[in-house]
Amino acid sequence: MSKSLRKFLPLFLTLSAGASAQLRVEVSFPAALHAGQVTGRILLTLGPSGQLFGADVANLRPGTVAVVDNSAAGFPILSLKDVPAGDYSVKATLCPYTEFHRADGHTIWAHMDQWEGQNPESSPGNLLSDARTVHIDPRHPSTVRITLTQIVPPVTAPADTALLKHVKIQSALLTKFWGQPIYIGATVLLPKDYEQHPAQRYPAVYQQNHFSTGAPFGYNGNRDQPGFAPDWNADDFPRAIAVTFQHPTVYYDDSYAANSANNGPYGDALTKELIPYLESRFRMISEARSRLLTGGSTGGWEALALEVYYPDVFGGTWVFCPDSIDFTRYLILDIYNDDNAFVRPGAKPIPGVAMASDERPMLRNPEGQTTRTLREQSQLEDAIGSKSRSGGQLAGWDSVYGPVGDDGYPKPLWDHKTGKIDKEVVQYMKDHGYDLARYIESHWAELGPKLTGRMHFYVGDMDNWFANLAVYRMETLLAKLNARATFTYGPRQGHMWSPMSNSELVRTMLDSMK
Repeated sequence: MSKSLRKFLPLFLTLSAGASAQLRVEVSFPAALHAGQVTGRILLTLGPSGQLFGADVANLRPGTVAVVDNSAAGFPILSLKDVPAGDYSVKATLCPYTEFHRADGHTIWAHMDQWEGQNPESSPGNLLSDARTVHIDPRHPSTVRITLTQIVPPVTAPADTALLKHVKIQSALLTKFWGQPIYIGATVLLPKDYEQHPAQRYPAVYQQNHFSTGAPFGYNGNRDQPGFAPDWNADDFPRAIAVTFQHPTVYYDDSYAANSANNGPYGDALTKELIPYLESRFRMISEARSRLLTGGSTGGWEALALEVYYPDVFGGTWVFCPDSIDFTRYLILDIYNDDNAFVRPGAKPIPGVAMASDERPMLRNPEGQTTRTLREQSQLEDAIGSKSRSGGQLAGWDSVYGPVGDDGYPKPLWDHKTGKIDKEVVQYMKDHGYDLARYIESHWAELGPKLTGRMHFYVGDMDNWFANLAVYRMETLLAKLNARATFTYGPRQGHMWSPMSNSELVRTMLDSMK
């Protein structure tokens, strides 16, 4: 798991043998901790291996119990009944959900981000237990009882400095869609001597990545060590304003800066609400040529998507190791022609049974060794949250690219139990422009004059997420369209590789304005 619970305070836990027909864990909380009912997700971890089980709860009242038993989703062991006998460090958390009455007519329960970057496992407001070692043996049924005793405190807002400013505004567009106040924000890095030149206006460099309130380009204010900070403050460094966005959703730590059926109009919120607000508060040049984009991974996809979807707003993009920008290479999948996400083409999958050589990787190291399969990622996210509420990568993609299901939650691209790819979802993703290569190609008559010479790509040829595969295909397409895009590859380099420092990147971007 990418994040884990860090702080737990005492719990009251007892173990009574022979109490039920199967091993079960009962989780409750006192009214003194939380007076109202809770609808959400119980997450149970067994240490030291990090074994996880998850179960939904609805209207759980103080003093009543939520049960985690054989029906709970697990990872890496899928069922509680299959846990080997032994001593385990057991701890639990309850992640509360919020009820949303959306403008599309759907009512759903999901985790409202608390400005922590959508982490259902350790979000502010979660109810927590401490860990305690108990003996578990599924062959001899017993009941483990856990009382939650603490709540994760709110996030502390970062302080502004002379050059670093933090912005958070309520989005009218997103609030209307979700039926709840929804906020978006930015961290703004001002140039040296900004206050000493009140008449000067500056171009803006927008850097995108996962949720963070940290400074753009890792600026730390330390001018005594080599790096971005002393360069940014050097007399000969080009003057600009650097910005990172914050726009978590109920499904992921980042909206992908796109309008979507499940998340709402985040692309419009950023370009029509947040950027105009920033330009009214800070002295930015309000012209497309002076709004430049960059980002890596998720931010790489966004850096391309914003340029493509809003070509009159932005003046160029420097794209690093983007999430799949051509869905004939969605990670390692060709979603148009492949039938199953879990096993290689031509394999005949049997539910629950597959040869290791058949398994499709999701992640690899730069030497090509698989570090996680698509089946494993699907199982992990199902344990953390049902109905795409894991806060994980697959949930993020499904919520952005896919349609709304009949139940109001994202309709997944593939079945997380069998790996079968839903071709109706594939067609939706293509028809609604989330395959950026197809979108560029089909809209080139309009986009060509605006995008030619503005797109620059960088990726390692052993990217951990296989991002290079889609970039190769984008290169072929843009060469055919005579887009004058540039492509730079890093031999034997993995994810987030760059041929230049942050200082060199910013110089390159600002030089393009000349």
